[in-house]
Amino acid sequence: MKPFWQTGRDGRRGYANAFYGVVDYLALPAGMLLAAPFLLRHLGAAQYGIWLLASAAVSGGGIVSGSFGDAVIKFVGECRGRQDWVGVKRIVRNMMSINLILSGVLACLLWCLAPYFARHIAKLDLGLRDLCVTTLRIGCGLLVVKSIESVFICTLRAFETYGSTVRIGIATRFAILGSAIVLTRFGGNVVWIMDATFLLSGLGAFAQAIALQNKIGRFSPVPIWHKKTVSDVALFGTFSWVQAVSSLVFGQADRIVVGVFMGAPAVAYYGLCVQAAQPVHGLISSGMHFLFPHLSARYRVAPMAEIRHKILLAIKVNFGLVIALSLPAIIFGAQMFRVWIASAFAQQPRLLFPTVVCSFALLGLNITAHYALLAIGQVRVVTYFNLLGGVAMLLLMALLIPSHGLQGAAVARLAYGPITCLAYLQLYRAVWRRDRCAPVSQQSRYEIVATRAD
Repeated sequence: MKPFWQTGRDGRRGYANAFYGVVDYLALPAGMLLAAPFLLRHLGAAQYGIWLLASAAVSGGGIVSGSFGDAVIKFVGECRGRQDWVGVKRIVRNMMSINLILSGVLACLLWCLAPYFARHIAKLDLGLRDLCVTTLRIGCGLLVVKSIESVFICTLRAFETYGSTVRIGIATRFAILGSAIVLTRFGGNVVWIMDATFLLSGLGAFAQAIALQNKIGRFSPVPIWHKKTVSDVALFGTFSWVQAVSSLVFGQADRIVVGVFMGAPAVAYYGLCVQAAQPVHGLISSGMHFLFPHLSARYRVAPMAEIRHKILLAIKVNFGLVIALSLPAIIFGAQMFRVWIASAFAQQPRLLFPTVVCSFALLGLNITAHYALLAIGQVRVVTYFNLLGGVAMLLLMALLIPSHGLQGAAVARLAYGPITCLAYLQLYRAVWRRDRCAPVSQQSRYEIVATRAD
């Protein structure tokens, strides 16, 4: 049996989706880095900071309100596997209801808290405070738009269609950055930028809806509430929501722990190390995301031997990518990192950056198990292991930082990855030691062949 990403239409699509996943991961940070000097010069540090704060609030709220997206990919993938196009459209409309409720609640909360945040961000400057309140409140509307867009994006990804969503997303992001540069060049402030962001994001969401219509035919985006569909999505989606929220919390909590024990300068150096090492995990995760919809569409209808073969091949690729990305960073990264940040942190531990890289490499090893378990419906196990890993990391930090400083914080991070890799034990039990209860019918096999030609 040939690997699914080496031959034929499936192979080309696998390579393309991996490429688009990586590009999607890199596009926004690269664009922000390129635009930052110009925007800082014309906006000023205060307004630029407000824009970043509003963007972070929208991004964090989008993760929380759109974290049922894994459920969309799973259930739409299953509907696609059995040719249930009516079911696909029903899931889309029900997800519109769920995402609108979640994003609406978060938007109302942010709207009410905007004056409180503004008072602390712009303590003495009343004009800047008003700009901050207005910017955050525009972000409330942007949060709702993003939650709607995520339904279309996740549905398209369930069809293993990454190209159109990424192209639209990148075009929208660079249009937003371009508009920010033009507006600030002619004297616009951060509110103007947020107004343009809201408008362009709405157009981007509309373009994603058109791309989805081209894939599944005409559909109504009007929300509905189908009890059985909502119940199925909620059962799976609640755990993916908890996982998304916990990842968001743990992604910031380690910096808080470092700050409490060691102060702001230590947070700056530690945060830079984490930011520089994070692509070791992020690039692989983005590049292999296509495995989730690919297995979701085939798990119920393809022969178990085929599923096992695909997972084994993914594991090999996963481990190879981790070694290829992490080994150069571990060997040469510390020297390059010190050149990048000059001598400002010359007194920090020499092994800090390589240790942080190792922590992300260990976390990257679990990517195949993560996506495969989601595809077969084992989201609860994935969530538990991630929660356990995050808690263990923070507890070890609290124990090691007082005696070992930042090096202790980095060593504590090493616990997270191996704990999440325990998911491979559950994957082995679910796929290798247990056959599906019902045999796959010949008609179902014809259907899976048909889905490969769409």
